[in-house]
Amino acid sequence: MSGDTRPLPFVYQFAAGAIAGVSEILVMYPLDVVKTRIQLQVGTGAQAEYSGIVDCVTKIVKNEGFSKLYRGISAPILMEAPKRATKFAANDEWGKFYRKQFGVTEMNQSLAVLTGATAGATESFVVVPFELVKIRLQDRTSKYTGMVDVVTKTVKNEGILAMYQGLEATLWRHIVWNAGYFGIIFQARALLPKAETPSGKTVNDLISGAIGGTVGTLLNTPFDVVKSRIQNTVKVPGVTPKYNWTYPALAMVYKEEGFAALYKGFLPKVLRLGPGGGILLVVFTNTMDFFRGVYYKD
Repeated sequence: MSGDTRPLPFVYQFAAGAIAGVSEILVMYPLDVVKTRIQLQVGTGAQAEYSGIVDCVTKIVKNEGFSKLYRGISAPILMEAPKRATKFAANDEWGKFYRKQFGVTEMNQSLAVLTGATAGATESFVVVPFELVKIRLQDRTSKYTGMVDVVTKTVKNEGILAMYQGLEATLWRHIVWNAGYFGIIFQARALLPKAETPSGKTVNDLISGAIGGTVGTLLNTPFDVVKSRIQNTVKVPGVTPKYNWTYPALAMVYKEEGFAALYKGFLPKVLRLGPGGGILLVVFTNTMDFFRGVYYKD
């Protein structure tokens, strides 16, 4: 963690979160496409279209073209700036709020988990419409031509509130991931040897961020599976969707496909969010350090 922890105005936190988020998605996005494809397939074993990451990437490139690995990236690019900015800014602001409420001056493990969970809930309200667009574009059978087409047809055929379909599942996904992520990086940073150089700090941030991202992914993947299925379901008037609410959907996936199905897409997800969490943390902390140098310049 940086030795300089002087506070910065919200606009700097927002900008640093945006830069970190966009940097991460540009590097790791193809794994998100693979994750969604695997999560949306209902079959298991020999019935599954994709047997794993390599098989999925190979079939996408062979049958659909390399560009499909970046299918729907416009929505995440537009989403990542406010999403990541909200994540880190909300984590910082909620942290200040809880420290004041509980009368403590330093963050501890329990407050780190509580703060992360609350920041995740805050973040969810920003990301749901973008996630819905992304999921519907990433689906192999998608008939949409692009982001605007998804929004137009969804609002026209299902109503404007349909853009927030899957909000409940997204809340659970983000609360659990952020609680795990911010809780673990707090503990990991405390356990790692104190960095004496900028390069040592970067290594510590990469390690703690990757561990946090991995643990968060382990905890929230079942919620991510049902969120993908809920958001990819086009609602028809008078028909109750198969996947509608989080916990009934979790029970249905478990009953029909087994426990392992709740972790469909886990490997590409953890490969993205583990290293991605490290990239995110390194870029964010270094950007904040740069901004502090500018803001507090004598």
